Amino acid sequence: MPLAVCATPIGNLEDVTLRVLTELREADLVLAEDTRHTRGLLERHGIKARLLSYHEHNEAARVAELLPRLEAGERIALVSDAGMPGISDPGARLVRAALDAGIGVTVLPGASAVETALVASGLSGGRYAFVGFLPRKAGELEALWRETAEWGCPVVAFESPHRLTASLRSLAAFDAVREVAVCRELTKRFEEIARGTAAELAERLVEPPKGEITLVIGAGAAQSDPESARQAVADLVAAGTPRGVAAEVVARLTDTSRNELYRGSL
Repeated sequence: MPLAVCATPIGNLEDVTLRVLTELREADLVLAEDTRHTRGLLERHGIKARLLSYHEHNEAARVAELLPRLEAGERIALVSDAGMPGISDPGARLVRAALDAGIGVTVLPGASAVETALVASGLSGGRYAFVGFLPRKAGELEALWRETAEWGCPVVAFESPHRLTASLRSLAAFDAVREVAVCRELTKRFEEIARGTAAELAERLVEPPKGEITLVIGAGAAQSDPESARQAVADLVAAGTPRGVAAEVVARLTDTSRNELYRGSL
């Protein structure tokens, strides 16, 4: 039997597919990040299953233990506390090991905090990027803002409540007007979505909120690099473009002063 990777609700226990319920009901073994949490889901839907813990602290040992059981034909389902296993949750190692061993892997889709937050933010429109949990160090955060500003698309990230304020302040310091949606407790009773600029939300959300946080950060304006802008003008002039025209075009594309570019190219 293939390994069944099952998406579970991100909050509301009704947000589970019929396929996932069937798989959990028929599995010989259900691997759960937190067996107590998963038992609540199973009891809500009247399912009795044999549970085994599978989390980041025992993942390596569990993989070695489970591969022979999968090869022997045991029906095993893998879940995390919320959402899809292997996406910022344990599971990727087991999936990879199963595939390397020639064992089939079936993925049963379901609720997604990433897509739910993206649509609810009002910032979606096609391409987007998911970066997992935001880095903790200030320098790494700033580097992420700088990098994502060049991507030209919304960015979805997870953040812990007690670090949210610092992350918003960091973003506001880099780009105060970048649009942000702070999505809290998605699909749960106290779901809340705060929208605004980075500066506005950094000022409003000064106390750590409660619950799970998903951030959607709007497409940023690329930060201009003066040296690169000047070089672009020089390249255009060398190719025969009138200096004034070259400065005008590059200024428009990089949000750099036309006069500074023109004087810098002389």
